[in-house]
Amino acid sequence: MHLVDIPVPDTLAARGALALAEQYQTPAITAHALRSWLWAEAFARIDGITGIDHELLYVAAVLHDIGTVTEFDNHTISYEHAGGHVGVALTAGAGWPRERRQRVLDVVVRHNWPSVDPSMDAEGYLLETATALDISGARPDALPAAFIAEVLVAYPRGALAEEFGACVLDQATRKPDTAARRLVDGGVVAKLAANPLERLGEAAEAERNS
Repeated sequence: MHLVDIPVPDTLAARGALALAEQYQTPAITAHALRSWLWAEAFARIDGITGIDHELLYVAAVLHDIGTVTEFDNHTISYEHAGGHVGVALTAGAGWPRERRQRVLDVVVRHNWPSVDPSMDAEGYLLETATALDISGARPDALPAAFIAEVLVAYPRGALAEEFGACVLDQATRKPDTAARRLVDGGVVAKLAANPLERLGEAAEAERNS
C-alpha cells in the first residue's frame, strides 16, 4: 500500500473542499484532515470495506474540523455539526442532490461518535476510525508501517497536538453539552501527546533528512 494507490478525487467538490481547508485552517489541521482521509482509505482496504463513496469520504475528511475555525464556528452547535453544514453548502454548489449532501453532514458528525457501525454508515465508520488513529492513537499497528511513514513524511503532524488540544478545550468550555466535552473528559489532550504517530513522524522525518 502506497500513496500512489490512493488517488485524490478530481472533482469540483473535492477541489473546493481542499481550497476551503487551505484558506481557513492552519497547515497542521489541514495536514491532519488529509492524513485522516488517507487513513480512512487504508482502513477500507484493511477492513475489507467495499463500495464506498470515495468523493464523499474525501470531502468529509478534508472538512471534518472546519467548524472549529473562527469564520465557521457556531456558538450554539457542535463544531462537527457546524463543519458538516459547511460541507452541505459546498456540495450544494457542486450540484450534489439533497440526499448526498446530507451524507456529508452525517459522516462529519459521526466522526466524533465513540464508534460507528460500518454496516450502518461505512464512510462514517472509516472517518471515525481514521481520526481516532490520528488524534488518539487508536489501532496504530493496523496499517502497514511503511505506508504510515510515507503518509507522515508527506503530511507532517507539526503542531497538531498543541493546536487541536487548545481547540477542543475551547470548544468544550464554550459548548459543554457537545462531543468536545466528552473528548476532553476522555483525556484527548494527553492522548494527543502520547500518540505513537508523534514519534513515528519524527523518526520518518529524520530518516528522510539523513
